Amino acid sequence: MPNILSIERQRDGQIQQIKTMKALFRLVCSQVSVAAAAVILSTTASATVFNFATDPFAGTTVLTQPGRQVVGGEDFINFSIANDVFSFDSAVFGIGNTIHFASGLASALPTGGLNAIALLSFDDDATPGTPFAAGNAANLIAAQVTTPGPGFFIYFNQGLDLPRLVYSTDLNDNTADLKIVARMLNLNGQPGRDAMPTFTASNFQAVPESASSLTLVIAAGALMAGNWAFRRKSALA
Repeated sequence: MPNILSIERQRDGQIQQIKTMKALFRLVCSQVSVAAAAVILSTTASATVFNFATDPFAGTTVLTQPGRQVVGGEDFINFSIANDVFSFDSAVFGIGNTIHFASGLASALPTGGLNAIALLSFDDDATPGTPFAAGNAANLIAAQVTTPGPGFFIYFNQGLDLPRLVYSTDLNDNTADLKIVARMLNLNGQPGRDAMPTFTASNFQAVPESASSLTLVIAAGALMAGNWAFRRKSALA
């Protein structure tokens, strides 16, 4: 004969586990809701956040090729310097969790500690008719920066007559590979040049592995545990 008291105690213990799992699930769901609300409020407050979180050289052999490779295929965007933000996954781009920004002529930039630059040099040979592209801008920066490290820079492309955002695998290296990340269509012509000095650190953010992503993973786990517990409860009924 089964021990009825033992069965009842086992049943009570399992029911208590179910209650605990349900409480955990409700707690995690509430945290997810708060995180989602924070993201929505943040995005609303800063107008548009342009997120970049994927390997810039995915699907290419760029990093294994000798010499500098420049990869295009950038996003075409309208960017409000007063409101908008470029957001980078710090793990993907290797830039750390804090933005270190400088704006100025190449010769006036700090020699190290940077991962975001607004380059106010619009030419590298005093000849407006010659191209001033990403490689030319990167060379000016590399000639000034003495500390190795990846980073982003915004420069004004002479031929396109607009600014572009570029990722460099090493701001200090004039052979570093480059990925054109975005071109800002609305900042063209002389008004665009005039706007270049208004870029600030607030236009950039480095995003570490999101705590909210971890919360979502926990929530998924809690949901699975809750479903398992529910089936166990039904089986015991």
